[in-house]
This record gives sequence, structure tokens and C-alpha cells, in this order.
Amino acid sequence: MEFKPFLDYLSSEKKYSAKTIVAYKNDLESFQSFNNKEFSQNIIKSVVYSQIRSWIVSLVDRGVANSTINRKISSLNSYYKFLLKADLISKNPLSAHKALKTKSIIQLPFSELEILNALSSSNFENNFEGIRNHLILEMLYSTGIRRQELINLKIKNIDFSNKRIKVLGKRNKERYMPLIKSTKVLLDKYLDLRENLKNIKANEFLFLTSKGKKIYDNLVYRITKKYFSKYSTKQKKSPHILRHSFATHLLNNGADLNSVKDLLGHTSLAATQVYTNRSIDDMKKVFKKSHPRNKT
Repeated sequence: MEFKPFLDYLSSEKKYSAKTIVAYKNDLESFQSFNNKEFSQNIIKSVVYSQIRSWIVSLVDRGVANSTINRKISSLNSYYKFLLKADLISKNPLSAHKALKTKSIIQLPFSELEILNALSSSNFENNFEGIRNHLILEMLYSTGIRRQELINLKIKNIDFSNKRIKVLGKRNKERYMPLIKSTKVLLDKYLDLRENLKNIKANEFLFLTSKGKKIYDNLVYRITKKYFSKYSTKQKKSPHILRHSFATHLLNNGADLNSVKDLLGHTSLAATQVYTNRSIDDMKKVFKKSHPRNKT
């Protein structure tokens, strides 16, 4: 398989998740299929930029979003960089490529009132699924962890004595997140109900379905959308917006950017700023309160 050494590199060296590696594989195979069909060439390591440009044009003609095209080209570029590093090619055909322009999408966080209303205990049934759903949303907001990080949480990751959880982030980077009182109360209640499940098939993982299986991406998304649709008119209602809300609310209440960066598990402040752009009103308040020229 032409891509196997590269995919193994992403797994062993870059520590990418299985889901990310599958995305890279699909992008590469998509271009390989196009190249074979249009240019009767099955080996993509020897293509030239004009062939890649033809693929881009075909994707645009099919109505594929520029952001998706950029992601596909990024996968291809990473593959060529790997080949270049391994001395398997002498030049990267994408070295002079410029990404397609994309519209900047502003993702609005939930307000503190929307969070308070959606996470009210009265919204959740007092049974296994109700308490589990409540804990999932509570933990996403109170810790800011990613959806995949939450799905992969294991019982052994919970430090009950110190009231914290160990989170395994991107590239297997570990960080510890405190458990606030409301989360701890729900966690204890959930674990009591979890013990009564029959035929548990994924006992090491914290969050399970009612059939004892590990929860999955779409389930967490549906849970988030279900409970926030009643209280929020925002177009996007996803686990990521809860992460965005976590960071924004911390900043709005006085947390410093570096602390939020560490809590989110980011390696750079630039990544954190994407999640933590304050509202115009918040910025105006800070300006009026802090700028020396506004005090005269």
C-alpha cells in the first residue's frame, strides 16, 4: 500500500488519533482515484502541480466548500513533506500552492443564562440515561474537554481523592482538570446507576450507553443539541460550542489567557484565541474601565 508508511508515521510519530488518520487516508485515496481516472497515473508521488490543480478545479465544480478543499490539499501536502523528508521525492509539487480563501465563521458561545437553563436538573429524567446526559453536558462545560476526550475518559482517569480527572488530549498529551462540586455530585450519582447496568462491554470507559457500550461521537452531539435547542436560538449547538463557552466565560470572569490555554490543552496562545474572542460589548466594557485616556 502506497500510503502505509506515511499513515504509520502519523500514528507512531505524530500520535494522531485513528479518526484523523482515516481522514488523511480518505483524502489521499480520493486524489489517487482522480489522478488514475484523469491521467491514468496510479502513483501520486510523481505527479506535478498542474494535476493537483485539476483536482482542485473538479472539487470546486462539484460545489465542495473551500475549507474542505483546503483540508484535502493539506493532507496531500503533509504526504509530500513526508516523502521529501524520507528522500523519496526531490521536490514538493505543492511548495508554491496558496490555500483557497474561506469565509470567517464566527462561532458564538452559549450565554451563561443559556447554560444555566439547559443544565437545570429539571430537564433530565432521574434514570441512567437522564443522569448520564446531564453529567456529559456538565463535564463538557465545567472542564472544556473535547468531545473525543470525553468519550475516551476511563474510570481509572478519575482521581476521587483530589477531585480531578486526567485527560488524554491530542497527540497523547496529558493534563489534569479539576472537578467542581456540581460535577462531582452528578458523577457519584451516575456511577451508582452505572453499576446496575447488565452486560457491560466497555467497562474501562466512564461513559456508556444503556446497553453497556462505549458512547460515540454522534450520541454526544445529539445530547447537546437536544437539551440546548429548548433554550438557545444559536444556529450551532454542539459539544465544541460548550468548549468555546467554557473558555469565553472564564475569560469574561477574569481568567488570564495563559491559564485558559493550559486548561484547553493548547500548545500555543494563537490556538486559544480562536476560542476566546470576547464579545464587542465585553471589549467595550474593558476599554471604558481600563484605558487611561477614557478616565479624563
